[in-house]
Amino acid sequence: MPEPENPTFGEAEPAHDDAVGQPHTEAEGQPIIAAEQDAARISSPAHPLGEPGPRFNRKSPFIIGLTAAAGVAVTYGGIELLIAARGVLILIVIAAFLAVGLEPAVSWLVHRRIPRWAAVTAVFLVAFGLLAGFLAAAIPPLVTQGTALVDNAPDYLHHLQQRYPTIDQLNSRFHLQDKLQETIGGENVPSVLGGIVGAGKVVFSAISGAVIVFVLTAYFLANFPRIRASLYRLAPHSRRPRTILIGDEIFAKVGGYVLGNLLISLITAVLTFIWLIAFGVPYPLLLAVLVAVLDLIPIIGSTLAGIVVALVALTVSLPISLATVVFFIALRLIEDYLLVPRIIGRTVQVPPLVTVVAVLLGGALLGIVGALLAIPIAAAILLLAREILFPQLDRR
Repeated sequence: MPEPENPTFGEAEPAHDDAVGQPHTEAEGQPIIAAEQDAARISSPAHPLGEPGPRFNRKSPFIIGLTAAAGVAVTYGGIELLIAARGVLILIVIAAFLAVGLEPAVSWLVHRRIPRWAAVTAVFLVAFGLLAGFLAAAIPPLVTQGTALVDNAPDYLHHLQQRYPTIDQLNSRFHLQDKLQETIGGENVPSVLGGIVGAGKVVFSAISGAVIVFVLTAYFLANFPRIRASLYRLAPHSRRPRTILIGDEIFAKVGGYVLGNLLISLITAVLTFIWLIAFGVPYPLLLAVLVAVLDLIPIIGSTLAGIVVALVALTVSLPISLATVVFFIALRLIEDYLLVPRIIGRTVQVPPLVTVVAVLLGGALLGIVGALLAIPIAAAILLLAREILFPQLDRR
């Protein structure tokens, strides 16, 4: 039987995918037809797409130049990408650290034969309930005390002028009361309105960032075993067991630091609140919350909090202010030599010098977030150096 004049290539040799580029005819050209026939020949049930061909000559000048150019381009693009996504990456890092910090609680529930989804839900419900209850109880007095502090600031400054000549001299030289009155009053309406708009943007950004961190933390916690396994799969098979041991130790250090730091800040806030109530210092709840937030910042946080609280206590009396300074010094000693060693000292063992340098570098690179994450990162780096770098150097 004679063949048709213009047969399709698919009818002559089914070496192509029937779902791509139909119809296959001789118009494709002899080189493509020959390649299609070779493709049909190398395709087999064991290798449907054929076996890999020979590697390119990596020593070829073209390959070397292409690789170098691609490396520069990829490096530059990666740096630009990191800069552009800096804000989002910070939120992701915060969520990852929170997930690692909550992981011990989730794993504890899982060990009690509770499904992981139920354990994650329970931990989040407890954390969210505590946070919501605190905000519901604290926001009304915080708003009231904050408004009262702003409204009464000029009166407090005038009162301090009358009692302490040094402050009166500073006010006469720098016109502090006039500037404070202009800032709070309605004489500079555009600036006030601009400040309100700016504050609204800050609040909106904080709320949206908190929601993103909350959702990411939930995803990280729910998928933590899978994420952990995927990270360990990146290590070579021969080094994977030791990678698991070191990685789990790092996770434990980060988790212990996050939970321990939150607990220490809560303790310092409660002690500060009791002190302020006992000595009649105004705005005790507002100042206690400020102490809790600032105390999360290593090294300088508690010092800044003590200065602010001592200045507010100065409106009561100079002896109360000096006693508050002594209280914060004692609180810092208790925190450094009692709370930190017992709560997180055994988990995160970082020398004081390394702590200071890490906090300074972290603060310079990422601000408050960098200062918060500096110590666990430094602990992880020290662990890697002790277990990997130093043994290799000692063998050389």
